[in-house]
Amino acid sequence: MNFNNIKKIYKVLFYLVIIISLVSCHNRNPRKIVGLTGWNSKDKSAVGFYDSKEGYRGQKAPPGMVLVEGGTFTMGQVQDDVLFDWNTTPVKQQVRSFYMDETEVTNSEYLFYLDWMEKVFPPNDINYEHIYQSAVPDTLVWRDVLGFNELLTENYLRHPGYADYPVIGVSWVQANQYCKWRTNRVNEKILMDKGVLKPLFELDSIEVKGKNHFDTDTYIENPYAMFDGDSTIYKKGLPNNIARKKGDAKPKRGDFTGRQVKVSDGILSARFRLPTEVEWEYAAKAVVEGREYNNTRGRKKYAWSGKYTRNKSKRYMGDQLANFKQGKGDYSGVPGWSNDGADITIQVKSYEPNAFGLYDMSGNVAEWVSDVYRPIIDNDANDFNYYRGNIFTKKMIDSEGKVVIADDFSVEYDTLDNGQIVPKTLPGSIKKVPVTKRDAYMRNNYEKAYNIDAKDGDLASTKFYDKDEDELEVKPRMYNSPVKPREIGESGYIMQLYDTENRTTLISNKARVYKGGSWKDREYWLDPAQRRYLPEYMATNFIGFRCVTDRIGPMTYKRRTPTTTKIRY
Repeated sequence: MNFNNIKKIYKVLFYLVIIISLVSCHNRNPRKIVGLTGWNSKDKSAVGFYDSKEGYRGQKAPPGMVLVEGGTFTMGQVQDDVLFDWNTTPVKQQVRSFYMDETEVTNSEYLFYLDWMEKVFPPNDINYEHIYQSAVPDTLVWRDVLGFNELLTENYLRHPGYADYPVIGVSWVQANQYCKWRTNRVNEKILMDKGVLKPLFELDSIEVKGKNHFDTDTYIENPYAMFDGDSTIYKKGLPNNIARKKGDAKPKRGDFTGRQVKVSDGILSARFRLPTEVEWEYAAKAVVEGREYNNTRGRKKYAWSGKYTRNKSKRYMGDQLANFKQGKGDYSGVPGWSNDGADITIQVKSYEPNAFGLYDMSGNVAEWVSDVYRPIIDNDANDFNYYRGNIFTKKMIDSEGKVVIADDFSVEYDTLDNGQIVPKTLPGSIKKVPVTKRDAYMRNNYEKAYNIDAKDGDLASTKFYDKDEDELEVKPRMYNSPVKPREIGESGYIMQLYDTENRTTLISNKARVYKGGSWKDREYWLDPAQRRYLPEYMATNFIGFRCVTDRIGPMTYKRRTPTTTKIRY
């Protein structure tokens, strides 16, 4: 054997040693996730997950939303508590990561919602006669007995000049209904893009009765319970990785040959909803711009850095940083100088965003949040994603053990205290009922379905704690708010009656929180920690809303950095 052959053999052996060492190091990687059953957990086809070439790459930000990375902050802590009402008692809170709309929902976006509702649930159909009207904002909120605003009453919602202005005149109830509708439209679009659903808008099926009652929960429960049972609406589906057996007929062109999407595929979007009060305040304060390592420096008074409402940069020196009322009779400043650019609301994104990339978290319009109002933050409040307003529900099951889905011919309505008629459940949606005591039996995290008034003076926290409600003529209430008489007239409508008792407060279980200052408010209310309330069925010309959706999986994919994040305006 000559020297060259020996050299080649050693060279091959050298490379083999390197390859073996690399493989052994890879197998010793402590972060590698291995199967616990002998099956390869990454083989999606083995366990019925979506088998894609990329695999699950994490959650993408929904359209028009930005990621608000969770963390800890001090909720409340108002610097100017001139009323000394302890309404914003400082409480340390942890907030989970979530996605939030960059801006408030605009007139153009809300009009798309109204157009969809009118086509799918035409008001001239007796089965749907109240559905569309229940979604229409109250345009009369602009009226004033000593003011002339009829132009706004007639044009603000629908005129293209106000298309990118925040929608107003929307009650808390209406805002919640919009969030549910948005969830279904986003997931419907996802399924069309994935080739599961046929392009519904191209087929004009949106205007065909019963054809476009897509509901996310119903789809997950039983995809073939929608679209009047018309399975041809499904196009192809996800690969089911089931080989066709020998002798089986070849599927016809256009047949649904795949499978439906499941939650475990990670394709469908999480539900859209109103933010909780904690989430909204955390997002508005954006304490991230005052971060130094794992601490925050100083206290923030506004959504931007600094303690003043005027711009300090050379180019925009003296300009207002938000749209708000600067004094009595002063909604926009002196013409040509120190002008905030608006006498009422203003086009979204007219001012710089805060450190999270969110616009108008101070000024323009105040915004609904999901919480029921109480004048203090509970001393024993949960310090992780605090929220007051939980009513735990479950799917309604019929006598045959099937999930009940609302149909076109038995739409149930509810009459709000202001007389507005709203549907309890839209056709095509799964009906829900409160959980029972049996469902909560021996649980250590909740005992009942209705938890809105928990630990705030309800029966369980009074001297009558050992009495059944049936033994008491009147259930004791901490908040002596008006009670709307519920008498049904001959026409079937609830009589318009007023509570004649002497009352000391308007706080009730239907009082919802709204946050942030508006075009109509003074500087005092621009502080994100300030909080006010209004009955959930009422609307104003200065309250709008924006949606959020939950972040699924890790808080963030970014690595920690020790640098301080600074945003200057």
